[in-house]
Amino acid sequence: MEKKKTIEGDDFRKLQLFELDLLVELDRVCRANGIVYQIWAGTQLGAVRHKGFIPWDDDADVVMLREEYEKFKRISDQLNPRICFFQDHDNDPNYRWGYGKLRRTGTKYVRLGQEHIACKTGVFIDIFPLDDIPLSTIGQMIQDFHCFCIRKIQWSEVGRITDKGFLKIWYSVLAKIPVDFAFNQLKKYTNKSRNDSPNKVRTLCYTSIGKLYYKHPIKERYGMPKKWFRYTKEFEFEGKRLIGLADYDEYLKFSYGDYMQLPPESERVQHAPVSDYDFGRLL
Repeated sequence: MEKKKTIEGDDFRKLQLFELDLLVELDRVCRANGIVYQIWAGTQLGAVRHKGFIPWDDDADVVMLREEYEKFKRISDQLNPRICFFQDHDNDPNYRWGYGKLRRTGTKYVRLGQEHIACKTGVFIDIFPLDDIPLSTIGQMIQDFHCFCIRKIQWSEVGRITDKGFLKIWYSVLAKIPVDFAFNQLKKYTNKSRNDSPNKVRTLCYTSIGKLYYKHPIKERYGMPKKWFRYTKEFEFEGKRLIGLADYDEYLKFSYGDYMQLPPESERVQHAPVSDYDFGRLL
């Protein structure tokens, strides 16, 4: 595995501004096509607390309900190719994750431990689809375990390189399972998700937010109210206007607790470590 490269100083700010380009371009295309999206996670928190990026945050996140996400995929050719391109497993079979990315054209950005993955790289923002979860708590627990297994198959090609001991052996075994098997399993859920259903939602190929930062009571652990993602509000973000959650206060309290309180300095760290990056002609 390659060594970690630290992005700092002017380069770190340029990274954030490239991500801002991606957010603005996504916003343009979504508004033009009536597609509902929201900034979320640290990006939503940054909009509320900092009116832009959290100063140490090196990534940006967007969410869409599944039907909105599929609409966006269908019209992603409207993105300006000089700025970015959309990537997921359907258009890049070497891309292994269950959510999409916008990649900044003309850049290189290789995640640490993923040097051998043959998918396209580049500065990115994540686009997370939100899918329905079962109405019953037992059903949610079964789905959660099933999705955990799917994620481990997807991750196995990385884990067999980066992990040690038993986990390295385990991921080496899982890596023999074709990743398309995992994506076909995922479709059993994604094909059923509807904007107007009463179900709660979550990103199936990511740890449930209800147990990521805080372990909520079991009935709240596996999903979020869909109403959070039906209603939107404009936020100032680095001098631009982006769409976020109208119920941002409920969501941020659910995810972070006292979200206006800055974390200890020891926790103000980057989330997407890289082994290589190149901003090329964009510098």
